[in-house]
Amino acid sequence: MAAPKGNYYYKMRNKNGRDKIFKTPASLLKACNEYFEWCQDNPLMETVPMKIKVSRDKEKIVLQEVPKMRPFTLQGLCNFIDISVDGFKLYEERKDYIGVTTRAREIIYKQKFEGAASGFLNANIIARDLGLADKQSLTHTVEQPLFPDE
Repeated sequence: MAAPKGNYYYKMRNKNGRDKIFKTPASLLKACNEYFEWCQDNPLMETVPMKIKVSRDKEKIVLQEVPKMRPFTLQGLCNFIDISVDGFKLYEERKDYIGVTTRAREIIYKQKFEGAASGFLNANIIARDLGLADKQSLTHTVEQPLFPDE
């Protein structure tokens, strides 16, 4: 059913778009800090076989869970605070939120870098994620004469 002719429904609209999920930079900062704390309080667990001495001559293999560092990620942060990565980028474009979003990105970068440098995280994967890949370029040219001497 179409709207009646001569209607003024468009005048009833009083705002554009939906409301922001985080009304203030402080509320976004609080949510980011909650994510960082959650990552530290909930490490990834790896099951590792370990030898335990049962007696003087006997050993027993037992599976033990070992905590592993959980890397901070922008995708993980956005999932935790229930916004999309594109939504986070929109907050980055706002002057009043730029300090919080920059700080969050720097914390994520620093934690990944330090975790990889100290061996807690896989250095190859983190280096690629941070754009730190070691790129080497090797060029070699061989000149051939156009008219070889016969």
